[in-house]
Amino acid sequence: MVHSLPSHASVVVIGGGIMGCSTLYHLAKMGVSDAVLLERNKLTSGTTWHSAAQVRALRHSQNLTRMIQYSVDLYSQLEEETGQNVGWIQKGSLSIATNPDRLIHVKRQEALAHAYGIDAMSVSAEEAKERWPLMNAEDVLGAVWSPDDGRVSPSDVCAALVKAAKPLGAKIFEDTGVTGILTENGRVKGVETTQGTIMCDAIALCTGLWSREVGAMAGAQVPALACEHFYLLTKPIDGIIGNTPTLSDHDNHLYIRDDSGGLLVGCFELMGKPIAPGVLDESFEFGLLPEDWDHFEPMMMNALHRLPALETAEVKMLLNGPESFTPDGTFMLGETAETKGLFLGCGMNSVGIASGGGAGMNLAHCIVHGHTAYDLTEADAKRFAPVFDSIDHLMARAPEILGTHYDIAFPGKQLSTARDLCALPLDTEYRAVGAHMGQFYGWERSLYFGKTAEPAMTFGRPDWFENVRAEVMAAHEAAAIFDASSFGKIEVQGPDAEAFLLHCCSGYLGRAPGSVIYTSVLNQRGTFESDITAQRIAEDHYRLFVGTNAIKRDLAWFRNLAEGYKVTLTDSTEDYATLGLMGPEAARIVTECGAPELNELGYFKTGTAHIAGKHVRAARMSYVGEAGWEITMRAENAATVYAALTTAGAKPAGLFAQTSMRIEKGFCAMGHELDSDVSPIEAGLDFATRKTGGFIGAEALAERRAKGAMPHVISLKLDDETAVPLGHEPIYLDGKIIGQTSSCGFGYRVGKPVALGHVKGVVKDGTRVQIDIARNLLDATVTIGPLFDPAGSRMKS
Repeated sequence: MVHSLPSHASVVVIGGGIMGCSTLYHLAKMGVSDAVLLERNKLTSGTTWHSAAQVRALRHSQNLTRMIQYSVDLYSQLEEETGQNVGWIQKGSLSIATNPDRLIHVKRQEALAHAYGIDAMSVSAEEAKERWPLMNAEDVLGAVWSPDDGRVSPSDVCAALVKAAKPLGAKIFEDTGVTGILTENGRVKGVETTQGTIMCDAIALCTGLWSREVGAMAGAQVPALACEHFYLLTKPIDGIIGNTPTLSDHDNHLYIRDDSGGLLVGCFELMGKPIAPGVLDESFEFGLLPEDWDHFEPMMMNALHRLPALETAEVKMLLNGPESFTPDGTFMLGETAETKGLFLGCGMNSVGIASGGGAGMNLAHCIVHGHTAYDLTEADAKRFAPVFDSIDHLMARAPEILGTHYDIAFPGKQLSTARDLCALPLDTEYRAVGAHMGQFYGWERSLYFGKTAEPAMTFGRPDWFENVRAEVMAAHEAAAIFDASSFGKIEVQGPDAEAFLLHCCSGYLGRAPGSVIYTSVLNQRGTFESDITAQRIAEDHYRLFVGTNAIKRDLAWFRNLAEGYKVTLTDSTEDYATLGLMGPEAARIVTECGAPELNELGYFKTGTAHIAGKHVRAARMSYVGEAGWEITMRAENAATVYAALTTAGAKPAGLFAQTSMRIEKGFCAMGHELDSDVSPIEAGLDFATRKTGGFIGAEALAERRAKGAMPHVISLKLDDETAVPLGHEPIYLDGKIIGQTSSCGFGYRVGKPVALGHVKGVVKDGTRVQIDIARNLLDATVTIGPLFDPAGSRMKS
């Protein structure tokens, strides 16, 4: 390794595990010829060295799957590139199911695999037994076989990545601990180490178990916490010849494969053991934690059931190696909101080796090009609410996240730990009428009302089906209240407010005060960073409404663009409550509550009034296909306004009802139909963009138009009233996959299951297609436009 620390590097990578080595390799490949990697001990000495190193390509989203497919391709060719053996063994994986719900789950995964171009096939219990003869298959109902999955030697992979990076100018410094990060005006400037100071333009923070502490050196929040992770190693046993596929027995929380003629039996138990910050210090090098047979015993009993040969096997060791986990089980990748130039690649949730190749490529791409190679919003470093950086919350949540690693993906399932972190202004009122809550960006939001017990988890018709029907019908036939208080609110004020937003947004932000403007927020590629509504309150004042999960990311985006403009940006999310009053009785209700003037507001107009004596600002608009207003008030006035509206006849409605109605109306949503791979053209939203240009992404958008880009979001209505689509299901036309569903629900106003989806090419209105739900092909009809059009549905006066 190089001995003399340079005075400057374009990028400093901190951490010598799989993420650090992969990021360094890809930075070098992308032309960063002076990148430096700092490792306080030796390469791979934190978590990477003891990884079970499984590489299973299929994930719940197309781009996460694409990312791991990149890892597979990278690992399989590294030896040819470098001459370094990486221990790539491609023997496939076998996922078994021992209960009906797991069988549905793995068949849904098989359907996803087909959509994502991954080889996977259902096999019987007998066929599964043939592929894993040592397995007790008496309780196995079926399985899915994935032949392309494999595993690697983690230390050898890192050695190969470093070997390839060094001839391209990269430098590696082991035994060089980071003692501080220098910042100036909110941007990284350099790194202080035990070997001296190195100035830099960007930092890739790939410090695994210690990421929270290192991020804090730069003033950034990195909510990740270590938990103990166990796997058993045996000495050689009869029946293990050569390499085996990985056996995934997720109902028993186990993964199993061969290891040196014996068995490796790992687990993700229902509730893990958290490790408090400070326990793992700088001396933890190639370290392990003490064996804990009492904790592992239930998993051992599961393993003995699945593998009777374990009864006579000689145990080599019970390995207890720490892994880091995030509050939602997905890693963090990208620039932080708090500190410019600080990029995270950490919190890998025990899939570091599988993800590392593709995640390192995307992190390097983000540093060099300003964005990931494809949309990875679900892993965005800016997605967590500040409240999740609390040690108390992480100590509670991280062990549960470990236990969800092999969860069945039931619709509506919620985490149970670290709850009630942020309460809406009407939290007490909602709970009093039986609200069933879900957590979003720390907020507790009402999913549905009238809860009498915890709902059973099922892939069939859910327990809340009739509750949601009642809420939809209230909005359709009378009036309902949809709470949007958790939506982020950003005040844009100053003499340059209009010019600033015309630059940042593609919509018609120049409209007069009193206007409401829907607009996309695009990047230079002409694709979505966000979609928002803006209320123009005065010539020099706009209020932006952004998604609940997007406030941190969107505020950082706007602040990064504000330099040179005379504007101030203020997060006012917690200052205001917003209630959507929707339905034909809405007009009567606001009149009875003292605000008849709201009936004079035109569509997409905003104005002020008083409801029950409290000042409100109402916007005439609807997200659910029923006429009404989104009414904003000071948070402390929400209870009084809500009491007046409900006394006059409005009923509260939850997020499930809102989603059902949104899909029926054909409205797109970020994270579903919209992301940074999609432009307004493909989403059918180009009507809301200024054709005169002058905004970020305008040139790219014009280029797409010139090349003939077309809308490819469709609405779908399924024939089978009992079908339960969840999202991501493949859409088939004439036996070929043409797209996937993106938002799904039951359409109570049309009486059938409904969905939105993306398709390739032109699909005509009325086309008959099939939706693959757990390998059952169900008939559906395409509609171009909304499934429910409330034209003619008017508010009663």
